Amino acid sequence: MQPIPTLRSQNAIAGVAILLLSLSVLSVLDASGKWILAAGVSLVVVTWFRYVVHFLLIVGLLLSRNELHLFKSHALKYQLSRGVTILFTTMGFFTTISYLPQAQATTMLFAAPLIILALAPWLLGEPKRVSRWLAATLGFMGVLIVVRPSSGLSPIGVGFGVLTALLMATQHLLTRKVAIDHPLTTILWSGMIGAIALTLMLPIMLPIADPHWAQTLAELPLGAWAVLLSLGLSGGIGHLLQVQAYRLAAASLLAPFMYVQIIPAAALGWLIWGDFPDAISWIGIGLICTSGAGIAWYEWHSSRRQAISALAKRPA
Repeated sequence: MQPIPTLRSQNAIAGVAILLLSLSVLSVLDASGKWILAAGVSLVVVTWFRYVVHFLLIVGLLLSRNELHLFKSHALKYQLSRGVTILFTTMGFFTTISYLPQAQATTMLFAAPLIILALAPWLLGEPKRVSRWLAATLGFMGVLIVVRPSSGLSPIGVGFGVLTALLMATQHLLTRKVAIDHPLTTILWSGMIGAIALTLMLPIMLPIADPHWAQTLAELPLGAWAVLLSLGLSGGIGHLLQVQAYRLAAASLLAPFMYVQIIPAAALGWLIWGDFPDAISWIGIGLICTSGAGIAWYEWHSSRRQAISALAKRPA
């Protein structure tokens, strides 16, 4: 007879389910960004809509819940640094995805946690572990397979993909620094910094990036406007769902499931543009996902085993 699930295990299952939903929503965000950029809207305008709508959504949520105290950060310096890093990460990924198929662009981002694993002894002062370096090596081999010269991928897209992965690794490191803040505070600040910075930059950047931006927006059909406005909505909802997932389940449990995002990314790329990775690319994608998910599961299992051992040795 199967044991009745405890409330804790039910929460963990719900957390995984909500995380998978959030990854699907964020894949829709990526596909929408790729589509609207192909429609002729400049990167600066697309990113501005992404952040302003996101910011207004979070502000509306906090005001409706009367949680004004969440506007205050206890790690302001790191929130500012993280917000700027996320802004450049977003712009870097939108550029990447405008040159590469969605599945391959998403796969390159999976290199970010592997970069942290490889550099953790020097960046974070963590002990050197052969298991981490093995996982990082396998993951980087996977990246090389995906971006091999015969893959036909744009060198510009690949270059921006590598840059974006480095920026995302930096973002993950800064996220640790802002952990003392409420998750909604962090989401608010990341949206606010992007919205304010881009609003101040628009008068300078737009005439250079797209002198005909006003005409481009005026000629956009209603459906394209809906996609443009949905960027901030899908981004905000995706991150809010992730916050809820991490409230229900431990980050160590959820980490291996992050790589499932390759499924909606590949599906959307195939449905919208007819792009689908070839067999060799799937080998590389599999190496990256297996190494990342595998080391996440291994470390979670090891830490759990150590915790159980420590409890067993504790005097009664």
